[in-house]
Amino acid sequence: MTSAPDRRKIAGFVDEAMAAGACRSAACGELGLHPQTLARWRDPEGGIREDKRPMAPRPVPANKLSDEERARIVTTCALPEFASLPPSQIVPMLADGGTYIASESSFYRVLRDHGQNHRRGRARAPVRRKAPSSFEAKGPCQVWTWDITWLPGPVAGKFFYLYIITDIWSRKITGWEVHERETSENAAGLLQRAVWAEKCLANPLVLHADNGSPMKGATMKATMERLGITASFSRPRVSNDNPFSEALFRTCKYRPGWPPRGFASIEAARTWVQGFVTWYNHEHRHSAIRFVTPEQRHRGEERSLLEKRSRVYELARAARPERWSGSTRCWKPIGSVWLNPERPDEMPRGNGTADALPREAVGGGPMAASGECAA
Repeated sequence: MTSAPDRRKIAGFVDEAMAAGACRSAACGELGLHPQTLARWRDPEGGIREDKRPMAPRPVPANKLSDEERARIVTTCALPEFASLPPSQIVPMLADGGTYIASESSFYRVLRDHGQNHRRGRARAPVRRKAPSSFEAKGPCQVWTWDITWLPGPVAGKFFYLYIITDIWSRKITGWEVHERETSENAAGLLQRAVWAEKCLANPLVLHADNGSPMKGATMKATMERLGITASFSRPRVSNDNPFSEALFRTCKYRPGWPPRGFASIEAARTWVQGFVTWYNHEHRHSAIRFVTPEQRHRGEERSLLEKRSRVYELARAARPERWSGSTRCWKPIGSVWLNPERPDEMPRGNGTADALPREAVGGGPMAASGECAA
């Protein structure tokens, strides 16, 4: 409800805007107000009516609990046999004894009014965790994500561990290693070697990861602080907060040539992953970056390649226009890439359409990218 002083202030703003030449609907729209609402506020003399809803007579509901019934609820819940039970159990137990006082919701409401509706027991209360911070990558070596996945070994129950670091802007695998154990020391060594290989020691880099012990180990934290890397972590048990790494693992494990019976040795696992990384970075045309390879986008070759591809399409359309019902396919770069945007519908996408986004980002997913294509 809007108070009378606020109503008069809003009406004054609208009158000033109309005196300056604005129309009523446009002035009200800037204030988030419907013109008919402003009309209802005005009385016949031109003044502003006060909202009378708070002063309206409100009859007491016929089904309202009496003071005696409310007191009986409090007394009943304080009995020794009910003191440690919630109303969802107290009410059925009373009914089993032939007693009905009020509904469960009424029990909860009365206890809440008396300050007695508190959590009991030794279990930790549920915690609503804040979503991870959003980060925008406008170029290579600005935002990386990493994770560890299991590679099946020669026998059931034995695994090797694949560490992979990915640049979200180009989707390039910037570092990988296969080890026999998950440790913070292995992760720290891989990160340091990846930073040296990419020559981004002086760049303000963000590294996102899950909440596993290798990600939050003391050695890993010390290495990130020494390299000037900002840490970002997913919420506990929320895999969607690290979508780039999860999608990469899916691509890896469904790649033709993946050994269905596991890797015979750690050397065999490293050889296979080496071939996969070479294919992924240098040959695989990624659907989320306009079907260029991660290495091409990482090196800055994306724009010239897409311009050449667009010219091919324009020439094909000019040669056989009857086969084209509209414009050619959009081959402009996707622009910046977001990791875990807080409000995907408000992320800056230029005048892009859904086709300008990675497939994972369409529909308000955990990531988004800006595009440049006309609708």
